[in-house]
Amino acid sequence: MQQYFGRVGMIVALTMLFSTPAGRCADAPATRHPNVLFLFSDDQRADTIAALGNQHIRTPNLDRLAGEGTVCTRAYCMGAKQGAVCVPSRAMLMTGRTLFRVHSDFKDQPTWPEAFHKAGYSTFLTGKWHNGPQSAQRIFAEGRSVFFGGMGDPYKLPVCDFKPQGGLTAKKPSGKHSIALFADRAIEFLQRQKVERPFLCYVAMNAPHDPRLAPKEYHDHYNAAKPPLPANFLPEHPFNNGDLTGRDERLAPWPRTPDVVRQHLADYYAAINFVDTQVGRILAALKASGQYDNTLIVFTSDHGLAIGSHGLMGKQNLYDHSMHAPLIFAGPGVPRGKKTDALCYLLDIYPTLGELAGVPAPDGNEGKSLVLVFAGKREKIRDSIFTAYRDLQRAVRDDRWKLIVYPKINKVQLFDLKNDPAERTDLAADKAHAAEVTRLTKLLTNWQKRSGDAQPLRSDKPMSAEFDFSTVEPKSKR
Repeated sequence: MQQYFGRVGMIVALTMLFSTPAGRCADAPATRHPNVLFLFSDDQRADTIAALGNQHIRTPNLDRLAGEGTVCTRAYCMGAKQGAVCVPSRAMLMTGRTLFRVHSDFKDQPTWPEAFHKAGYSTFLTGKWHNGPQSAQRIFAEGRSVFFGGMGDPYKLPVCDFKPQGGLTAKKPSGKHSIALFADRAIEFLQRQKVERPFLCYVAMNAPHDPRLAPKEYHDHYNAAKPPLPANFLPEHPFNNGDLTGRDERLAPWPRTPDVVRQHLADYYAAINFVDTQVGRILAALKASGQYDNTLIVFTSDHGLAIGSHGLMGKQNLYDHSMHAPLIFAGPGVPRGKKTDALCYLLDIYPTLGELAGVPAPDGNEGKSLVLVFAGKREKIRDSIFTAYRDLQRAVRDDRWKLIVYPKINKVQLFDLKNDPAERTDLAADKAHAAEVTRLTKLLTNWQKRSGDAQPLRSDKPMSAEFDFSTVEPKSKR
């Protein structure tokens, strides 16, 4: 197995550059290759961790993890060509490929977990897998309590198992809250691992995705003092972005009211708090196993969510609240108590883990490692970020400015993220910023060419930018 880890000396050297986190061993033997624990939530905004500034949510375990590692404050999902944004997000994560080159079913595309398995790792999956049963069995050596996508009561989700050289077992109801069950399965896996072989444990929780149910005590806490409205709350989105009546948007009536949005946020925070509890359980089991010191830990989500921001409820848009996700790294080679604002994609996560673990990238990987950023040798790995949603929206951002283009209505928005991080003031029509619009439009078209995106940025026959919300029936009157 040693042949697969030629870069271990570099990893150990990087580890010694940084102060050792509390509870981690400073002189772990170089012959022990780092495990990987990947903790993945569903639909979690980047601004929902207490340690990162949200005073209205309880996330003690994520707070501790952030203190033990490095927080990437500007991590993005690249977008989606469909309403279910999580499907391509997870595919990009697994392959390291960008949106217009990835196959959501992974057909003919190798993945990072497979690369880790070839390098001698035991690979394990539990939780939500939204990219087809066959791909899960191909990519991971073992899966327990796997849920193959969709929504539903978390106490009754259909789950199944698979093992090496074996097919899927019959689906059966989870019987308890699904994310508690997923934590149980991860803990069982960690308890039976041996030091002699490294592991990759991937835990994909299906919360805080709606229906956003948590045990009663969590809801009671946030119902007693409901979270405040987001700074960019609006009753309705001010124009037709092309996807105002999709499934997620019909979870609340129009116009959005403060009471309704605050109740949604209370439920959302309750679900995130419960996710945090499961994270704590898993990390405690990892410590009890004796392998915590030698494990690379990642916490992130597939994308964010609006919940009242800009008059929207879902993630079918390119505002930061929907494409921006939380991202924390901790473990060997990762500095403690650090934040980096280096622009990155979620598809850069596994390349970073691969470099830290000495695992060669799979064919087709386009992700970039953050290791030199962690080491303080580079300030950034990307100068800008390009995002896309269906054929309806395109966006690009750099360190300060963000441009969003709506090709179907020939509309452009420009935001100064340095002075307006909530994207409340559109500067596109201000002649003083015409040069920024021109520059960013050119940057956007260059990104499209590099990414294989052929979507025109203007329409010869644009649809109306106006929208009549009174014609749409919401799914919920809540």
